[in-house]
Amino acid sequence: MKYVLPALAAIVTATAVFAHNGVTDPVVLARMEAMKRIGGNVKVIGDMAKGEAAFDADAVQTALNAIQAEAAEIPAYFEQQVLVEGSEALPAIWQNWDDFVAKAGDLEVAAGSLSVSSADDLGAALQQVGGACAGCHKTYRE
Repeated sequence: MKYVLPALAAIVTATAVFAHNGVTDPVVLARMEAMKRIGGNVKVIGDMAKGEAAFDADAVQTALNAIQAEAAEIPAYFEQQVLVEGSEALPAIWQNWDDFVAKAGDLEVAAGSLSVSSADDLGAALQQVGGACAGCHKTYRE
């Protein structure tokens, strides 16, 4: 848990800081917005785990459901190989398409399989979701 929260904070912060980078291409913007929504939902859970927000099981479940739904759409956001300045997507996505899709599926499964009934469950939930995010970002994102 001691390493999970800083790693997730870095993912969410990087997503917010680099969001859009002057990008105007609608395909890339749609991808960025999807990732921003995922990051926002991870932040909801992370804020509770850090004690910055009160634990709310319904809000956690809503966030997990949103992450799961968005993760299911990730491959569709990347079907078109569009790379523009400011995009953080790497060409490796299309060179290793099946692996990329599998990693999106890992996030979908992780978010959909979690049951968080108390604040004690937040660390494990973040570890699974954050691990799935990081597994993809390490390979397919600048």
